[in-house]
Amino acid sequence: MKQEKQAVVVIENQKILERVFGNTQKTMVCSCCEKIMGKVYGKEGERLDSAMAVLGDFTFFAGKPDEVLIAYWPKESRETYRILVPQDAEWEGMIEQYYGTRCRKITRYRMKKEPGIFLREILEKAAASIPEGVTLVCMDEALFYLSREQEWSRDFTALYEDFVVFKKLGLGVLAVKDGEILAGASSYSSYSKGIEIEVDTREDWRRQGLAYACCSRLILECLKRGWYPNWDAHNLESAALAKKLGYHLEEVYTAYEVFGGEV
Repeated sequence: MKQEKQAVVVIENQKILERVFGNTQKTMVCSCCEKIMGKVYGKEGERLDSAMAVLGDFTFFAGKPDEVLIAYWPKESRETYRILVPQDAEWEGMIEQYYGTRCRKITRYRMKKEPGIFLREILEKAAASIPEGVTLVCMDEALFYLSREQEWSRDFTALYEDFVVFKKLGLGVLAVKDGEILAGASSYSSYSKGIEIEVDTREDWRRQGLAYACCSRLILECLKRGWYPNWDAHNLESAALAKKLGYHLEEVYTAYEVFGGEV
């Protein structure tokens, strides 16, 4: 569906951001509204009734459904892939109508924010339960750049400009053996009260407890700093791992994977 394009601009006005997004609990939206990471976009020259927060692969829509925003492909997004998160069924319908077969409807699992739920003794035990020869280490500068050399571990650090920024805002724990990264849990993004967790394991080392160990250590490190380790699961396997770590499900919600750039 084609229509005349209107200018889409970055929204900086804090009052507008608060009006459109309200008291959001979505940490990646918080990152954008707090101007820590990401951007918020809206249509130029109008009273803003809708907006979208863009951070990494994710775009969160809020307010009155607007095809101009749905059609807009931010320059900082990957050229061929995004995850769109609609606020309601109206947004969903408009996304499906605009992108058609180029979008795939998925289900995600948002965990509750419950600062007092984590049991340190259990997490310490989990962090110590790793295969012989494997070591858990906090992300340092060398590992920061090493993680970017392979696609599977890229998102451990991808949204941070450099290690200086990561050291200030982020945190990561990696499972390492013989100088190679086998698994990790790291900050996909940061907001004022904590991080959004990104976790993955190299394919040949999966199902050996490395993700569980890395996440346990990462949560403990977050607690030391007074940060909240937020968890938003991409699939049921990730949701199950979150539950094992002590999280409880808050919401099952719809998102869309979109492939191939602007229509």
